[in-house]
Amino acid sequence: MRTQPRYGSHRRTARLVLPLLAAVSLATALSVDTARAATLSIGIQGEPASLDTARIGGTTWENDVLGDLFEGLVTLDPAGEYIPGAASRWDISDDGTVYTFKLRDDANWSDGEPVVAKDFVLAFQRLFDPANGAVYASLFYPIRGAEAHTKGEQDAPELGVEAVDAKTLKITLNQPTPYFPTLLAHIAASPVPSHLVERFGNDWTQMDHIATNGAFTPTSWTSHDHIAARKNPEFHDADDVALDGVDYYPVEDRSAGLQRFRAGGLDIVRDFSPDRYQWLQENLPDAVHLAPQLANYYFALNQRDGHPTADKRVREALNLAIRRDVIAAKIMGGVVSPASGFVPGGVSHYDAQTMPGLDRPMDERIAEARSLLADAGYGPDHPLELTLRYSTTEANKRIAVALAEMWQPLGVETQLINAEGAVHYAELANGNFDVGRGSWVADFDDASNFLGILQSDSPKNYGGYRSQAFDDLMAKASRETDEDARQQLLQQAERQALSDYAVAPIYVDVSRNLVNPKLDGWEDNALNRHLSRWLSLPQGN
Repeated sequence: MRTQPRYGSHRRTARLVLPLLAAVSLATALSVDTARAATLSIGIQGEPASLDTARIGGTTWENDVLGDLFEGLVTLDPAGEYIPGAASRWDISDDGTVYTFKLRDDANWSDGEPVVAKDFVLAFQRLFDPANGAVYASLFYPIRGAEAHTKGEQDAPELGVEAVDAKTLKITLNQPTPYFPTLLAHIAASPVPSHLVERFGNDWTQMDHIATNGAFTPTSWTSHDHIAARKNPEFHDADDVALDGVDYYPVEDRSAGLQRFRAGGLDIVRDFSPDRYQWLQENLPDAVHLAPQLANYYFALNQRDGHPTADKRVREALNLAIRRDVIAAKIMGGVVSPASGFVPGGVSHYDAQTMPGLDRPMDERIAEARSLLADAGYGPDHPLELTLRYSTTEANKRIAVALAEMWQPLGVETQLINAEGAVHYAELANGNFDVGRGSWVADFDDASNFLGILQSDSPKNYGGYRSQAFDDLMAKASRETDEDARQQLLQQAERQALSDYAVAPIYVDVSRNLVNPKLDGWEDNALNRHLSRWLSLPQGN
């Protein structure tokens, strides 16, 4: 057996810090001064679909809320490094397939009940229950039986998550997966209070029932207004949590978010309109945080029957006509980089790939796009008509309008439809679009995290992309233990998807945050994850 190793030092954001070092350094840096306790107000990008980790919608802002309320076996420090969470330590079998976790003796739910191994077993059972349709289930397919259970297969093997005793959890994988511990910091790997789920079923998250094991626990949820949470006195590190509580306000209007921030109504705004970057640099320089991030911005292209984008020629034409450099420079203010592939540059042990044709001069690309649409049967007497859906922000609107204008010379007629975030992503999941705005922020630093959402059975595969060749390459990569050989398989898989024009990549994103300069403990990181347990504000701020 091997005790938890230091995660590969070559990975920029995925180093596992030893518990003793983490405890000493963080306790020293973040010891609580009671005079600085306060309630933090965060402007998040939308409203969570649920506080039930098996029923979340897969949006980035759910991390802001559920990351504070729940703690998995592994968690994140302020710099985005992986450290022990609800588990105090773990051992790994010599063949790398069995992880044995020891839960903290002082890990409790907010109602005082102890966090036990059964809580994690039930959480994973619910995650892989087909009835829940959990969007992140596939992320944990390395666990033995996870995929078969999620797909409802009758001969599914026993799920590889087992309670050895109250404070010992054993997880068995299909094959060695070196990055597996980093997955366990994802909110979907959080435990559930089995004593409440057994009593209340799916209603366990109602405010008069819920208990959480993170640094904070919710007290109220006013839909489309805010979620209020208070400090959880039962949290194992409660003595070093400086804040009294956190209020989460859905702010989809970026201009309104900026106004509320300037007026002191919000301490953090988790995004701002990129066209305000220069103004912010001049007027609020100490509040602006712009940092590299493993994230992409793209448009899903619906490949289901009955949609014009089911024709590869149409998808290629649309991609060729997009002026990504113009979007990055003019609409996004030069703070992002144009994307020619789906996996962003900077992902560890991976070389960025390029969609065929995007390296050609623009006039050649437009000519080819016209030819492709003509071959597909579209022209002046039969124009291509598209519906383009986007979530409501000013930047998303400007990009959607720009795409419609870029496609207009091809004779494309584009109907723009917008909705708030939760509704938008529900429509994408239901396939009610031809072209739909999407984005992906890395859950962990690996190309498979991006490419995985294009697999045929992924709930995040909004466009319904289906390629046996792509799926086979991804399956081979998941079984490959040689890192270099695995990289080649993943790169080949991306080339397959790009040659199929599976999506329309637009740009590689950066994190954009407004942070009260008086706030202590904030550190920019490539995952753009920021747990409130590490933050503090002056009293009465």
